[in-house]
Amino acid sequence: MTDLQIKQCWQQARASGDYQAVLQAIPYARTIGMTMAQTGDGLLFTLPFQASNIGNVLLPALHGGVIGGFLENAAIFTLLAATDTTRVPKVIDFSIDYLRSGKPQALYGRCEIVRQGKRVANVLMSAWQDDPDKPVAAARAHFLLS
Repeated sequence: MTDLQIKQCWQQARASGDYQAVLQAIPYARTIGMTMAQTGDGLLFTLPFQASNIGNVLLPALHGGVIGGFLENAAIFTLLAATDTTRVPKVIDFSIDYLRSGKPQALYGRCEIVRQGKRVANVLMSAWQDDPDKPVAAARAHFLLS
């Protein structure tokens, strides 16, 4: 799927409020089972529990790469929602802090656009399970918008 097709899919999802088609169009989002919904506080991203997302089966704990990929996709969708860009934002840099072990249950995420220029945007991301005040991971990234 090209950037233009993804953007058109995004515009249709935005108009209908059903984002499932967009998430199904992104292979990684589809693989990890990511969902998203518009709430009163903005976009809420959910990573429902799937056994395939477990990295350490002895704990068991969510794989760090799954958590990072979840937050990166959440940031991209947040930027698509906030901008009229015709291209999917590209990651310039990405930094993540793992604060707690991800338990084998649903993971939630929210993003905040800290600064958005014409070409670059800075986004903060947070992922939690039981309590938003006890995040599993926090990340920040810069994205190229055009």
